[in-house]
Amino acid sequence: METPFIFGKIATEKNFTDREKETADLVQSFTSLINTIIISPRRWGKSSLVNKAAKLAMAQDSNLRICHIDLFNVRSEEHFYSLLAQKVITATSIKWEEAIESAKSFFSHLVPKISIGIDPTNEVSIDFDWEEVKRNPDEVLDLAEKIARKKGLKIMICVDEFQNIAEFTDPDYFQKKLRSHWQLHQCVAYCLYGSKRHMMMEVFTDSSKPFYKFGNLMFLNKIDTPCLVKFFKNRFADTGKNIDDEASHLIVKLVDNHPYYAQQLAQLSWLRTKDVCTVEIVREAHTALVEQLSLLFVTITETLTTQQLNYLKALIAGEKAISSTEVMHRYQISSTTSISRSKAALIKNDILDNKAGEISFKDPIYAYWLKTEYFAK
Repeated sequence: METPFIFGKIATEKNFTDREKETADLVQSFTSLINTIIISPRRWGKSSLVNKAAKLAMAQDSNLRICHIDLFNVRSEEHFYSLLAQKVITATSIKWEEAIESAKSFFSHLVPKISIGIDPTNEVSIDFDWEEVKRNPDEVLDLAEKIARKKGLKIMICVDEFQNIAEFTDPDYFQKKLRSHWQLHQCVAYCLYGSKRHMMMEVFTDSSKPFYKFGNLMFLNKIDTPCLVKFFKNRFADTGKNIDDEASHLIVKLVDNHPYYAQQLAQLSWLRTKDVCTVEIVREAHTALVEQLSLLFVTITETLTTQQLNYLKALIAGEKAISSTEVMHRYQISSTTSISRSKAALIKNDILDNKAGEISFKDPIYAYWLKTEYFAK
């Protein structure tokens, strides 16, 4: 029997839960061609949300095309331009013959190198001579707008892991170049999102950066407890099993409403359930999950400095005035400067999150492991 819970990949249909308002807002942005930036910590369902909104938006508007680009492994402008051209042409072409024709006809100065795999249903691969692109970047950056006007389409370009452009050779100059072109497009809009919240915040909320006020900002929150509880009950019922209220609420509590871990712990609990999932089963599944991740947590913890660990220990203990002399002495924190440095480093390394001045752990299972295993010794 197929498990009813999905994590680590795009959640669709019955596997997608809540986010009704965000979905409606995003569909409106897509159909109206409004630039949108989605900001949230890792594994909070950004990609699943974009995927669902894209399908709904295209169902509403037959002239709308959604182009999905993932910059996860993109570390250079050269790779970015090739990927952008390839994905735009693929998203706006019905057949591979049309894709090849577009690749040839929409460039006047650039000569694209086109290749197709053995399976013609695969995407057309497009590459350029980098020296030519450096002289004529406009042709790639304005390609979507050209195609949209020519074919009478509207195009929404969704870029995942957008913060990776900060790894390019001259990121500020590149951002200025993108902004100068993209802000002029009338038939194309952009949905930009990524997994490193602090970097995304820097790119889009810093008034000195090129992408400041580029579009609507959408901040994802955790999924509400009632929605998750209802979701668990429905998915268990779909497979002929049940989960009691207390067990459902315990899953939510143990993962602190974290979307990814909610699905994972629910799945581990479901696998251990014959008829009815109980609190005991959930606790057993949670223990297994913590053990499963313990080696990863050890590896992460070994990279932290003593001062960072001391700060985390105080945070986990629930200390509110960490910068007070008494608390610093108790946890052997050397100075308030050390606190600031530790906090900044832990946020940069995606261990902590800073939302409106409230510091919290991005990974609730890691926080639990630190409290019950690492600091308990």
